[in-house]
Amino acid sequence: RPNGAKDTPPDNMAGLAAIAAAGVGARIPARSSTATVVGLTGGIGMGKSSAAAWFRRCGFRVHDADATVHSLYAAGGAAVEPVCAAFPSARGADGGIDRAALSAAVATAGREASVQ
Repeated sequence: RPNGAKDTPPDNMAGLAAIAAAGVGARIPARSSTATVVGLTGGIGMGKSSAAAWFRRCGFRVHDADATVHSLYAAGGAAVEPVCAAFPSARGADGGIDRAALSAAVATAGREASVQ
């Protein structure tokens, strides 16, 4: 961020910053079925969390899919039993999904399926 400013977007968000500054988002009613949906994608360390935080500070509603999946995979989460039914080795010591174990189980299942 330029000069460490806290309310400026990451460099790659300049276009969206201009749209937000122009008030385009403010003209869309909060519950409108015509709301614009913007997806943030990218690899690790690309600034998705920083961009989402900036959108929140600007008053946009932000859905964090990673946080949703983490809650579904946590002990007692709605995805734990269905995932563990398919991949029993994915259950972690805390009762939630061990993501590394799930990844290994899915990779193993894929290799086994490709041999058949």
